[in-house]
Amino acid sequence: MERVEANRRDFLRWLAVAGAGLAAAGIAPAVFAQEAAAAGADVVVVLGATVVDGTDGPPVPDAAAVLVGDRIAWTGPAADLPPLAGVRVVDGRGRHLVPGLWDLHTHGLDLEAIFPPLYLANGVTGIREMWGYAENRAARDKILRGELAGPRVVMGSSIIDGPVSLLSAPVTKVATAGEARAAVRTAEAEGADFVKVYSYLGAEAYAAIVDECRRAGLPFAGHWPYRVSQPAASDAGQRSFEHLFGVPTHASARRDEILATLAATPFDPANPRAFFVMARELDRQATEAYSPWRAREFFGRLAGNGTRLSPTMAVNRVLCLPADTFAHDPRLKYLPRDLRDNWAEQVRIRTPVTPVEIAQQDAYFHAQVELVGAAHRAGVGLLAGTDCLNPYVFPGFSLHDELDLLVEAGLPPQRALQVVTRDAAAFLGRSATAGTITPGKVADLVLLDANPLADIRAVRRIDTVVAAGRVFDRAALDRMLADVEAAAGAPVNARSVRLPVHSCC
Repeated sequence: MERVEANRRDFLRWLAVAGAGLAAAGIAPAVFAQEAAAAGADVVVVLGATVVDGTDGPPVPDAAAVLVGDRIAWTGPAADLPPLAGVRVVDGRGRHLVPGLWDLHTHGLDLEAIFPPLYLANGVTGIREMWGYAENRAARDKILRGELAGPRVVMGSSIIDGPVSLLSAPVTKVATAGEARAAVRTAEAEGADFVKVYSYLGAEAYAAIVDECRRAGLPFAGHWPYRVSQPAASDAGQRSFEHLFGVPTHASARRDEILATLAATPFDPANPRAFFVMARELDRQATEAYSPWRAREFFGRLAGNGTRLSPTMAVNRVLCLPADTFAHDPRLKYLPRDLRDNWAEQVRIRTPVTPVEIAQQDAYFHAQVELVGAAHRAGVGLLAGTDCLNPYVFPGFSLHDELDLLVEAGLPPQRALQVVTRDAAAFLGRSATAGTITPGKVADLVLLDANPLADIRAVRRIDTVVAAGRVFDRAALDRMLADVEAAAGAPVNARSVRLPVHSCC
């Protein structure tokens, strides 16, 4: 043991001299090495991989990444490393190392034995949880304390909607400016990282949320509130629009007609879903009257404001396909029976049935994918989110599907990968600490058995995941999946997860 510790100290002394990257990140290499040695931090070297670091630079073959504790301490040619005795070595030869992935639209973190491990098993080391409530916050806190293995969590507020809503508890319904301001103050007190706005907010309440978020220094994001002009919401600072709601309409020659119809139609408290169904059908019709100049005008507005689109194509696709499409998906074994039953019921009543409906919805989905590509080419920033917990959208797994769809929309694989790594960190204000394989940043990494720049589907071929410096090799990931499958077969406490009461698509 003394020999091992001596070798480890020798390696850290080398790092103190070689750590120019740490210095560039504002970390004194010598002090970092001394503190790491004193703390007994784990030292891990990923050796011989091709590093795809998430920047615009080319992949670097036969490279190495040195991890000390939960930080990346050094990257460079493997040939530059000193002897590796006394440190843990992860064999990266013939593999590709990429930054940890982010899913920026998730639900259901509080199904603790299912969702957090499924994220990690699929290389998702960070999430933006879009519906904050007590159970989700408790799960996040367990991850922070090291009691639960899971991704980094950026936590939203309670969903804030109007007095008529598609949602039931724990949604926060507000009718007045005063109630809206109180909802933001509650979110602030509960430690929300951002405020989640929803579809049926009134214009007065939305304006109060905007003003109160500015006071509190809280970003706000979420659905397009139908009673507010979408360009005006972007101008007001809404950080993202989810699911492409309203995007087909604003890129259509029928824009003004459709917006007038929406404005003239009240929300029905007895049937709140009726408006949503109408709005979605109008969006579908809007794709049949696509206007390139309307699209350029709208996308230019979003790009100028820095408003991102989170298209959640994974969930959009599910609801555009016949109900039985995913009935035998092998990933269902990782989900509890009550959730699977809930999903089957949702798609039974909300997916196309007749040949005409199936053809219409297929065309609608492909038009949405094309809109994502057009938005990207116009300079609109994209987020990759899945809306998992909705039907047949699987935590972790479905982010891989979302990457496939980004490439189908026209993004090169490198850009698609940047959307879920570098760009995600930038959107969350974490560029200095996450998103790329850079010394000084968090040690969130995924080691792949194939090249994602040649085929984005390589993100499914995971050898090792590193989350906050903790190494999960393939055997550990397989055990994780086996444990999830076992947990899915066990009885689920009714409060362990909030089943979705609506579909976002």
